[in-house]
Amino acid sequence: MSGGAAQDRRQGRGHLRQRHHDDCRSDRGSEEIMALHPDFPNDPHAILDPSIRWFPADEALRETSMDKLMPPLVAALRQKVKDFRNGGYVGASDTSRSLLNWWFKTPHLIPQADGAMAEFQYFFAQRESLETIVYLYDVVGVNDKFDLMRFDSSGAVSASLFDETWRRFVVKMATGAGKTKVLSLALAWSFYHKLYEPESKLARNFLVIAPNIIVLDRIYKDFQGLRLFFDDPVIPDNGFDGRNWRDDFQLTLHVQDEVRITHPTGNIFLTNIHRVYAGEDIPSSPDDDNTMDYFLGTRPTGATTDSKVDLGMIVRDIDELMVLNDEAHHIHDSRLAWFKSIEDIHNRLLQKGAALSLQVDVTATPKHNNGAIFVQTVADYPLVEAISQNVVKHPVLPDAASRAKLHERQSAKYTEKYADYIDLGVIEWRKAHAEHEKVGKKAILFIMTDDTRNCDDVADYLEGHYPDLKGAVLVIHTKANGEISESTSGKAKEELEKLRKQANEIDDPASPYKAIVSVLMLKEGWDVRNVTTIVGLRAYAAKSNILPEQTLGRGLRKMYPGGIEEYVSVVGTDAFMEFVESIQAEGVELERKAMGEGTKPKTPLVIEVEKDNDKKDIDALDIEIPVMTPRIYREYKSLGDLDITAFGHQRVPYRTFSEEEQREIVFKDITTGAVTHTTVLDTTGVADYRSVLGYFTKTVMKDLRLISGYDVLYGKIKAFVQSELFDSEVDLDSPNTLRNLSELAATKTLIENFKKAINALTVKDKGDAEIRDSIKLRQTRPFVTKEQGYLVPKKSVFNRIIGDSHLELVFASFLESCTDVVSYAKNYFAVNFKLDYVNADGNISNYYPDFLVKLADKRVVIVETKGLEDLDVPLKMERLRQWCEDINRVQSEVAYDFVFVDQESFEKYGPKSLSELIGNFTQYKT
Repeated sequence: MSGGAAQDRRQGRGHLRQRHHDDCRSDRGSEEIMALHPDFPNDPHAILDPSIRWFPADEALRETSMDKLMPPLVAALRQKVKDFRNGGYVGASDTSRSLLNWWFKTPHLIPQADGAMAEFQYFFAQRESLETIVYLYDVVGVNDKFDLMRFDSSGAVSASLFDETWRRFVVKMATGAGKTKVLSLALAWSFYHKLYEPESKLARNFLVIAPNIIVLDRIYKDFQGLRLFFDDPVIPDNGFDGRNWRDDFQLTLHVQDEVRITHPTGNIFLTNIHRVYAGEDIPSSPDDDNTMDYFLGTRPTGATTDSKVDLGMIVRDIDELMVLNDEAHHIHDSRLAWFKSIEDIHNRLLQKGAALSLQVDVTATPKHNNGAIFVQTVADYPLVEAISQNVVKHPVLPDAASRAKLHERQSAKYTEKYADYIDLGVIEWRKAHAEHEKVGKKAILFIMTDDTRNCDDVADYLEGHYPDLKGAVLVIHTKANGEISESTSGKAKEELEKLRKQANEIDDPASPYKAIVSVLMLKEGWDVRNVTTIVGLRAYAAKSNILPEQTLGRGLRKMYPGGIEEYVSVVGTDAFMEFVESIQAEGVELERKAMGEGTKPKTPLVIEVEKDNDKKDIDALDIEIPVMTPRIYREYKSLGDLDITAFGHQRVPYRTFSEEEQREIVFKDITTGAVTHTTVLDTTGVADYRSVLGYFTKTVMKDLRLISGYDVLYGKIKAFVQSELFDSEVDLDSPNTLRNLSELAATKTLIENFKKAINALTVKDKGDAEIRDSIKLRQTRPFVTKEQGYLVPKKSVFNRIIGDSHLELVFASFLESCTDVVSYAKNYFAVNFKLDYVNADGNISNYYPDFLVKLADKRVVIVETKGLEDLDVPLKMERLRQWCEDINRVQSEVAYDFVFVDQESFEKYGPKSLSELIGNFTQYKT
């Protein structure tokens, strides 16, 4: 696959991702073979059919531990929601359908820092969660546990397993899979449903509860200024389906006790559970003598509080409320004050003739103390699936040989006893730190101990034995159940706040800390992405109620965007490793690799310029490529000149549909046939053509990557539909017209003719170009890419040459052997040498040639390698030929040439030098 083809396909999908090739891998030891269907997709955005979801393959496990592995309601719900999705959300309210279509079926282009546009898409796990919640509320009409129980596929669910009497849905999502986005979507859905649907029993007030200060800080970052709702496409554009969504989204955020004037509706109360307890149940604050519970939360025992406003009373005194719980595995016991507080809110609302509208809980581990999954779980994205789709890091354990070298020494001193384990952890961390540092990231080492004294001992040992960790170890004391304790060191409120700040900022390269030592671990919510190495020096007693996924959870969040594989190395005592390995029952296959001195770092591949390699003369190997001004450009202002009467298309017959056929109007993608937009007539039977024309306008703009001109194009499409599309003029307000527009012939005629006409009108060639800058390979910034096959070059400034195909690796090896080649390089995205061209669809696109090669006689050759040709190849080659002509015309210091290398000829003739290849491979030269 050529770099150009890969880029064009990515642009079609709109996702900015580092290119890689799944079939080109280095030896990775044992390949992950999770209990997943062979057709399970790598793309986390792909729709997952229920038939390919993870299922425990071990029949014995299914018989003995099914309640701990599979939520009993999920299997049946997945199938029902699939039918709901495929049917265009039939049965949902108008508001719900509009929102689902906006979130999951409308293209969202988000501008990037470099000015390019990238498509934003929610993960399928996030989509399925919202679709399930909407399905249960709107279609099924779930009011309580008895309505939920009908979806039980286990036969083991009874009413006694549900503690609450109100509507409660639990969403199970792996750590790092984007639970906060689900909360934001559920909140917006409830708000609009209550606002727009006359009979809605949902709410426009929201109590968002975090279990502790750390989780609260994380949610506040997203909710501050309602940022998440507008940065993500949570709120539809005004005019979408005839509503003024943005104007109507009026909400006030109240954090902890900072409660401003409270309106009857439109309030988000963001708090940790401490502020919601009633009366004597209010637990600890930073001013208490014992502050262990304040930082990460615990069971309330009754304590003083400096709360100036009783948030609990305010929440109880409003008439409509939805509760959203983040990290909601805390709510596992009806005797706990957390549950009692929510129950109290519900009862107070009942006394006023209302009720708690809905409770939505999100967590990676919705499990009781005995390991059984909450029966209220309605959607599940398990860790095994998240790892497979590279949404989280892959856990890696030492292989048998590496593990055999680790021994517990006979010593009363903790750090002497576990010196082997600590040392291996530091070695692994150092290798990861060195690699990530090249791209400006900092790797974090996380060590878990068994008590505060040993915690301090390990911290002193790290700082005393490893110079690179001197002054770089952060100590966090936690209790036996994973909740924080600073009482042993008697720290004051200011110290505690400082520790909180340090823990939250540790990912930042400016933070001095590289290692964390903790008693047990931070149980949840600590949103740190850069943990690459976990060392466990303790076993877990059953009474601690810690789960393997919670242990791994601190290291699962990814450091880099996109589909790059990342790893967290897990090292520890036999008892600790046995505990971690128990997660294999949930389908997670733990990779095992060699660890220690002389082994490879467990990191993505880092591609960098080898400036410190004494064997390379970087000056001689460097290649300079002039950057030309674009020849191809789009003249946005000329959209107004579009003549809709000159398309020359065949008009579409205008049909008459029955009233029933007119009720639901479904639009499908003209190439895939997938449902992309559904419009249902409102309750008065009035059709709104504006959202349909808006859909067509956005589709054309997305396909052509137009970033402006919406209003002009909308007007043209409106006029075209009225008088040019059909075989007679039509009434846009007629439901029959909307139904005609949803027919494939009409959709295809409109979209394809507008794209063709816009390209013909707006795509221009200046006819010449001039040098505006230059690219020097030696200035390329380091970047990470997926672990795959590569060549270690001698004739390149780069440390590795990776290939998007086997042909590229073979060709790189050929260049290494050519005596007439001074240097060469793969044209990585980070090099950023690209040519604008008009592709086969008439759109402006970017073409990235494959190789840059420097010869001794001041010649540089641009090489394109190709296995199978596509329609764009001749267009790319013509553009490359034109570029060489342009650059040679405006300068004469270096002669630039190009060559096209097709795989069949390369393998058949086997050239011995690049000069021979250039002389004989002349396709596209004339």
